[in-house]
Amino acid sequence: MKSIKLSLVAALLATTGVVSSVSADELEVSANVALTSNYVWRGMTQTGNSPAIQGGFDIGYAGAYAGVWASNVNFNSAGSPDSSIETDLYLGYANSIDKFSYDVGFIYYTYANDSDPLNFGELYASVGYDFDVLSVSAMYGWGIDTNDVPGETAATASEPGDVWELGVSVPLPMDITLDATYGEYDNSGTPNVTQNEFGDYYLVGVSKSFGKFDLSLAYTEMDYEAAGTNNESNLVATIGTSF
Repeated sequence: MKSIKLSLVAALLATTGVVSSVSADELEVSANVALTSNYVWRGMTQTGNSPAIQGGFDIGYAGAYAGVWASNVNFNSAGSPDSSIETDLYLGYANSIDKFSYDVGFIYYTYANDSDPLNFGELYASVGYDFDVLSVSAMYGWGIDTNDVPGETAATASEPGDVWELGVSVPLPMDITLDATYGEYDNSGTPNVTQNEFGDYYLVGVSKSFGKFDLSLAYTEMDYEAAGTNNESNLVATIGTSF
């Protein structure tokens, strides 16, 4: 469920709906489902450049929310633990004051099969402001090691990394939205990459709603700073709906 409502990265997950808008005096329960050509998270493919089916459930009241989100994954690099499903559990609080919005919460990333080393948590905080002609946002996340893997040593340990991200969203004619994101991730604890790598990621995309369906097309890129590591770039198409 990795979407903190900051950019099209969130829309691409859901592509990972964290937040649903909730009236101050009513309980809201919602669900979402999406089909994407490539599950890309912070510029990195999580499915080996293959399609993914994703979905989740959310419940919220008076700004507080909690939910679960899942997607198929495929970490096929040498030495990666075997896992085919990612499940994210999250909770938080989001609100707005006039055109200013904020969101704080916790998300726990878990992976099926024999994949305990991949599991980790992340505390996040984000702010946003709507200038009418465009919206801007900023997010910071703190990675938290939530597992104690038997046999793990200082040489093999991989700590979750911290991340910061800036986003802008611009409404265009024909109800099309242009989104752009820039972020930096200390991805030492991220599946499918070498320990202690750091990288910058980018996203530029457009999205449009057709009735109950949301369509998006985005170009994403991860530029690794580690020597000898190939950068990633992807063109991702996603269709999703919520109910």
